[in-house]
Amino acid sequence: MRQPDVFYRLYERRLARGLDAERLPHHVGVLVDGNRRWARAFGATTQEGHQAGAERILDFIGWCDDVGVPVVTLYMLSTENLSRPEEELAPLLEIIMSTAERLAEPTEGRRPVRVQPVGAVDLLPPGMARRLRALAERTQGHDGVHVNVAVGYGGRLEIVDAVRELLREADAEGRSAADVAAELTVDKISSRLYTRGQPDPDLVIRTSGEQRLSGFLTWQSAYSEFYFCEAMWPAFRRVDFLRALRDYGSRQRRFGA
Repeated sequence: MRQPDVFYRLYERRLARGLDAERLPHHVGVLVDGNRRWARAFGATTQEGHQAGAERILDFIGWCDDVGVPVVTLYMLSTENLSRPEEELAPLLEIIMSTAERLAEPTEGRRPVRVQPVGAVDLLPPGMARRLRALAERTQGHDGVHVNVAVGYGGRLEIVDAVRELLREADAEGRSAADVAAELTVDKISSRLYTRGQPDPDLVIRTSGEQRLSGFLTWQSAYSEFYFCEAMWPAFRRVDFLRALRDYGSRQRRFGA
């Protein structure tokens, strides 16, 4: 091992030892951003960039399992991204699907994860929607990290879908829209989001230097802590993740203050 690698490993171990298990996030949201820019920088194709990003996702979930982060939401494809040219979109969708299926497989050092699609799955090609639903059902009992795969996802659409569900329920019960409005609460909307039943994200990480949420977990991230990293997603390292956890652990969270 080269000397720089030795120092890097020592620094990584020191970061890991310094984490306080009581101050780790229970739910981490990640905008896996920068695959295409990484590819351009290295003279690779867009598809190769997305594939490199997929490999990093597999690494990342292993890191989360190692430190004890139980829930992860990966922002992999927005509803806006569904309008990309077919020659780019079709390979990307297959990479996303393949990655989700690979996550469900047991590997040395990582428990098989539970995969849950979050997003407007019906907007995806029918074959992919069927595979995602089957994968969610097959992995429901897995005891590894609970991985939400946000594909065909939009934060505003999620809220609209939650309200639609409330209205449809009311209609089926013979209640009016006025009844829904009179009884509407934050909890009633929260219980109909794609991530219903899960804790809201404590920490949201975005790579590639961009400092915005782009509609990611719009409702759920109201009190999240944000960490922005300059590294493109395929170049995001374990040490970057540990730094994000260290930064999160040092913050005093202020819910609504």
